[in-house]
Amino acid sequence: MEFTAKDIAGLVGGTIDGNPDVKVNRLARIEDGEPEALSFLANPKYYPYINSTRSSIVLVQSDFQAEQALSCTLIRVDDPYTAFANLLEIYDKMRKGKTGTSSLASIAKSAKIGNNAYIGDFVVISDNAVIGDDVKIFPHSYVGENVKIGSGTTLNPGVIIYYDCIIGNECTIHGGSVIGADGFGFAPQSDNNYKKVAQIGNVVIEDNVEIGANTTIDRATLGSTIIRRGVKLDNLIQVGHNVEIGENTVIAAQSGIAGSTKVGKNCMIGGQVGLAGHIVIADEVKIGAQAGLASNVNKPGSIILGSPAIDISRFRRIIAIFNNLDKLYYRIGDLEKTIKQLQAEKIGDEKIS
Repeated sequence: MEFTAKDIAGLVGGTIDGNPDVKVNRLARIEDGEPEALSFLANPKYYPYINSTRSSIVLVQSDFQAEQALSCTLIRVDDPYTAFANLLEIYDKMRKGKTGTSSLASIAKSAKIGNNAYIGDFVVISDNAVIGDDVKIFPHSYVGENVKIGSGTTLNPGVIIYYDCIIGNECTIHGGSVIGADGFGFAPQSDNNYKKVAQIGNVVIEDNVEIGANTTIDRATLGSTIIRRGVKLDNLIQVGHNVEIGENTVIAAQSGIAGSTKVGKNCMIGGQVGLAGHIVIADEVKIGAQAGLASNVNKPGSIILGSPAIDISRFRRIIAIFNNLDKLYYRIGDLEKTIKQLQAEKIGDEKIS
């Protein structure tokens, strides 16, 4: 794909300082620039690179002033970082703009495929599945019976969607993710064995959700496991059965949420966080990395740290004490020696008297 400076300025609403016809066909960091590449300059720390970059076009702040003559063409915008991010999004959509169905795909006769869809090699689409317009399903993905996938959604290679699950519009699910596997439901028996509890619910993922690679979301025992609109899940996350994650909540990698827990909207959860089952997390709660929660967080906007997790103000006080434990240890040792000396002196005085 090739663009001129004029094309790019039109996409980002910028003004051109240099050759409007210069062409680029790749993106690059300004320090790694090369001919026919587009870069951006937003952080003053990187200003020196503008003098030596080999990139053909650089996005800069509208009021940027060069210290010397530049070989590159500048496109001036209000916010170079946002403009570059918008271009990345456009580029990514164009890169994924495939359509058509591979002859190596297996599609049930009862399945319905929307307009401009892409179905890659060795994709399996099962009975009564409904695939919306502009959906992209990349090779080796599996779509189970009665699954519904909304328009504009992308399933990257190796995604597995079990039966009856519902995926909204404009979602992205990355490779290796499994949506709708059985929840971890087993009933203990008198002989110390476990009887499997049938998991007959489903998973519902609303619009504009992104799910990272190798993340697993279990189907509900009854009803639905629900991922609300705008949620962003990182790689390697486990979401248990009947969990509900509220709108626009973001969760970092390697976190785990046990069954039937309800997470509020606009929450931010760090990496390797563990949430016990059947608890409730209020809206706008922030949970630090590696925290472990076994009880409700009822106050919206709380900041929680540690394992077991506690409020940030209490956590800071405890850490302040923890950082001085070695000093306290030696002080206690000195006090014990002083007490022993005083006791010895007292015994000596009693003998004399």
